[in-house]
This record gives sequence, structure tokens and C-alpha cells, in this order.
Amino acid sequence: MGGGAPVAVQSMTKTDTRDAGRTLAQIKELAAYGGELVRVAVPDAEAAAALRQIKAESPIPVIADIHFDHRLALEALAAGVDGLRLNPGNIGGRDKVRLVVRAAKDRGVPIRIGVNAGSLERRLLKKYGGVTAEAMVESALDHVRLLEDLDFTAIKLSVKAADVPLMIDAYRRLARLVDYPFHVGVTEAGTLRGGLVKNAVGIGILLAEGIGDTIRVSLSADPRHEVWAAWEILKALGLRRRGVEFISCPTCGRCEIDLIKIATAVEERLQGVTEPLKVAVMGCVVNGPGEAREADIGIAGGKGVGLLFRKGEPLRTVPEAAMVEELIEEIKRMGITGVK
Repeated sequence: MGGGAPVAVQSMTKTDTRDAGRTLAQIKELAAYGGELVRVAVPDAEAAAALRQIKAESPIPVIADIHFDHRLALEALAAGVDGLRLNPGNIGGRDKVRLVVRAAKDRGVPIRIGVNAGSLERRLLKKYGGVTAEAMVESALDHVRLLEDLDFTAIKLSVKAADVPLMIDAYRRLARLVDYPFHVGVTEAGTLRGGLVKNAVGIGILLAEGIGDTIRVSLSADPRHEVWAAWEILKALGLRRRGVEFISCPTCGRCEIDLIKIATAVEERLQGVTEPLKVAVMGCVVNGPGEAREADIGIAGGKGVGLLFRKGEPLRTVPEAAMVEELIEEIKRMGITGVK
């Protein structure tokens, strides 16, 4: 993580961690969608006890999210978790932080210092007159110094906020001051529709500037949407490739096929594809042929017909009614799996 490693996709389970079976089922779903790291809340000792089974059966690394009680962090480490997310300032003082740090160091487990705009220290709120990027950065640096003083440097950092400009400002400021890996996200971003936009803007801007080593799209929705959206952000920036990169035109008065219906049907049929594949479904002769040629496979619509392309080469003209099936069958001939 960090350095030249690819940006990793993280999500968080939304089950009761004490129910190991349900939590594992959700983790396996997330992994199938491309989740590479998963965080689980550990609110009490019963949840900490469930971590042994969860860690043993999880197909991806498990990060324990700890607040207020250092004993939960120690139990999580004993259960074998791969990472901790905590705020060193709220788990009981320096002596208790030292115990957690020693156990994490012995096991080679990194700690993410998670600063959140909604839970800043009162002294910083008073010093800066409220929640500011400067206050968030100072909080993060205070915690970094605490861990460094305890000879612990396996640190990740996050400075999340629901306000996108505030979050971007905080990450930019912190990136100028430290060289630790960053976990990037917009916290409490909202429901699926609005939350997707906020996450894409906030995470996307920072990744485009080279800031971010792991990302989590935060949504009040099924966590599979979080993983899907994270991959879409990475693909849009050309940082990672997984599954289908889908290109389709917005349509206009030149379009002479029912492109929205066709594109939607094709996308639905390709949801299970995990191999990198660039697919274009275009609606007219202005940009359609060029975009289709740039794709691994594509179709460019004309008047009631479409020209099917593969790797830049025209294959054949097909009638509108057969476009979806013809394109899907051609994709199957490419050896692509997961196609409906």
C-alpha cells in the first residue's frame, strides 16, 4: 500500500458484526464485486469475539474499526485482523495507546488514523472557530506524532468530511506535510444518487492529483454500490481496469435507433464481467464510428441498423432489433466470461 502500489478499493460491512455468518456473507459479496479490503465495526466485546471467525473465513483483508475502548483493539489484533482504524485520542490516553501500538507492531499490523470533521477535539474547534481544514490537519498530525513517539510508523491517514471542498482542502494540506499512505473518502455522503456525485467529485479530484492509496465510497445504500462506484472512479481516471468500461452517447436529434434501450440492455447483460473490457454503444455517424473503433468491441448506429466493430475492425451491419444479441454473442466469442 502506498508507493507504486495500485489504489485499493475498500468498503465497510453494514451488518451486525456480532453475527459472523451474515457479516461473512456480505464480505464475500463485496469481494465478488471487486472489494479488496473490508472494514467492520467493533462496538463491543461480542463483536470483537466474532472477528476470529470473520478473519478466518474472509477472502479479503479485514480492518477493525475501533472507538473508545483500547481493549477492543487488543482483542481485534489477537483475532488476527489485518488493520486497525482508530482515533488514538479517544481510546483512553497514552498508556493505552502504547499497549495497542506494541501489539500492532508485534503483529505487523498497520493503523489508520481516522480524523473526521464530525468528531474533532473541542480544543481544536475552539482554536479554529469551528470545523476547518487546518483543524483537521492539526488533529491528524497530533495523532501521528503520538504514534511516532512510540516508534510506530506503519500508519495510514484519513481526514474525511461530508463537505467536499473541506475534505479536499484537508487532504491537500496534509499531503504537503507527510508522506504516509492516505485512505480517501467523503464521509456521510448521502444516499445513492446524490452520494455518488459527491464521492466521484471528492475522491476523483484527489486521485487525479495523485493523492490517495485506498478509497471508500461512502453511501447510505447496499455496500455493493460502494465497490461498483469506486471501480468506476478508478476506471474513469485510467488508474485501474476491472470489468466493463461502458461508452454510450447521450443521444440527440441525429440518433435514429432506440439507443437508450439498447445501451441499458447491453450494460445489464455485462454486469457480471470482471475482465477488463471496453464496450461502445453509439447512436450516430458523428462520433459513433470513431468511438466504436477505439473500444475492444462496439456498435455504431445508423438508420435502424448498426455497424458492429471489434478491435477497430468493422465486422458486419446488423438490424436494430438484433443489435443487443449480436453484440453480446460477439463478446462471448472473445472468451469473456460472466456475460448473461
